[in-house]
Amino acid sequence: MDAQTDSELALGNSTDLARRWLGEVPIFVIGLVLVTICLGLLMSHDVFPSFGGVIENARIFAMFTLILVAFDAAWHINRERPESPIEFLKARYSARPLWNTILAGAPLLAVAITLLPFFSKMKAAIPLFKDFTWDETFIAWDRAFFFGYDAWEVLQPVLGYPIVTAFLALLYHLWFLLLYPGVMFFVFCRVDSQLRRQFFLTYMLSWTLIGGAMATMLASVGPCFLEPMLGNPHFADQMAYLNAANEEVPIMTLRVQSLLLEWHGVGKDGLGSGITAMPSMHCAIAFLYWIAVRRIDKRWGAFFAVFFFITWIGSVHLAYHFAVDGLVSLLAVAGIWWASEKIIVGWDRLVERQAALRTKTVPAE
Repeated sequence: MDAQTDSELALGNSTDLARRWLGEVPIFVIGLVLVTICLGLLMSHDVFPSFGGVIENARIFAMFTLILVAFDAAWHINRERPESPIEFLKARYSARPLWNTILAGAPLLAVAITLLPFFSKMKAAIPLFKDFTWDETFIAWDRAFFFGYDAWEVLQPVLGYPIVTAFLALLYHLWFLLLYPGVMFFVFCRVDSQLRRQFFLTYMLSWTLIGGAMATMLASVGPCFLEPMLGNPHFADQMAYLNAANEEVPIMTLRVQSLLLEWHGVGKDGLGSGITAMPSMHCAIAFLYWIAVRRIDKRWGAFFAVFFFITWIGSVHLAYHFAVDGLVSLLAVAGIWWASEKIIVGWDRLVERQAALRTKTVPAE
């Protein structure tokens, strides 16, 4: 199947839509299989997912959609200066190519809306499958890498200033934008077909295999939760610094850590809940955006390379993760990205062979 961009779908040809959806079949099939497995595992432990998380996630996507539409409208009105802004916007947002693009991307958007709530359920359910027993191992791994020191101790002379910590905490929260406007970019914007599909398959497999399966097998809570959950004060000095810094400049992540601990205590398993350290999904998704976006634009690729690095060191400095959490995530995403390319290319070749066979078997007129 030849590389195809969303701009080709602007023609509104039903064949174009069918071709795009056919190319995305591996994502839908693998996604359905993974959701079925997750449902089976959860229900085997008397956990019955509801649609509440999906509805909540859909609302967040809708909120970002409204924000982006408002920004788009203001931008184009300011640039075009139309005599009638209302008629201008009516024509812009009722254009057939726009709605064809929305229709073309709807199935992938549905996958994105459904994915995170199931991940949250699985993440919150980790204690049902495995005890948190790996933290001591990851502490030892970090200390082996940093010559007997914890990773945060090595970073502290450079990052250990309240204003720097607060800035890193802000950037750590801005990662959230990758899950909504970032995903919508790959769904609807003009992106090479293979790249779009490879991105989404890697995105989906990262949440399920890295954030689900690997997080369960390597169950750990991370530095900030080590003492309150497991009674181990190994990172007491790091938490003391973060709380002292919070007295000078608000450290946004501390409030989130408190909420996660509170939700864990009451068994909340909704969107955004659950505690796990290894591997780091913040690092995994940031790394995925770097390897995908650099194929679209080198400058934005450089930006996401820096963002990934800041996310990695921020995850350590803010006591969410061990340094090795990010390293394992990086290697896992790289492997999934490679496998996703093989799956997409293999599917395209299969579709091409089937099309060629149909052509050969059609009787001559």
